[in-house]
Amino acid sequence: MLRKNPPDPQGPKPLTVFLVLVGCILLLSMLFAALRVFVAPSLSPQPCRARGPLPDPQCSPGDVFPNATKEIICTKGYATSVRDVSQSLKDEVYARYGIAHHVPYEYEVDHIVSLELGGSNDIKNLYPEAAEPRPGYHEKDKIENLLHKMVCNGSMNLSDAQRIIATDWIVMLPQIGYIMADTNSTGT
Repeated sequence: MLRKNPPDPQGPKPLTVFLVLVGCILLLSMLFAALRVFVAPSLSPQPCRARGPLPDPQCSPGDVFPNATKEIICTKGYATSVRDVSQSLKDEVYARYGIAHHVPYEYEVDHIVSLELGGSNDIKNLYPEAAEPRPGYHEKDKIENLLHKMVCNGSMNLSDAQRIIATDWIVMLPQIGYIMADTNSTGT
């Protein structure tokens, strides 16, 4: 039979206390490191940054409904039937881009790939697009309509239209008669 030593009347030895504390500190530091890896990105995300009229591709790469086809998106009323962005989701989009306050019509939470081109309502496909400076959301709306028309009349395939609208819709501005100022001009 094992005998237990009676408790030390002077309490635990300083070395024992020190080792227990070091063990607890190591354990806590490992837990915090694990939390930082798994939780911190959602607690304190880096703010998204617009690139002029284009969204931050890391925050807002665009997204499409997987079942969207030319036949489906060209059906009258399609976009209205799938539009579903709540005010709380819009608020989250503004927060991701660091927009705490704005006046009406200064921004619109826009679908990067428009619903008319098969875009989804997922936050990856939403962006607070400014009206000014131009080109802004008014001009992008015209490009979306043009691309939708081109897809439906067969002069462009859907995947090309989705790529253009998601990555650089500005290249289509001349086709709606919009002329951008030459910012590279030397003035001579």
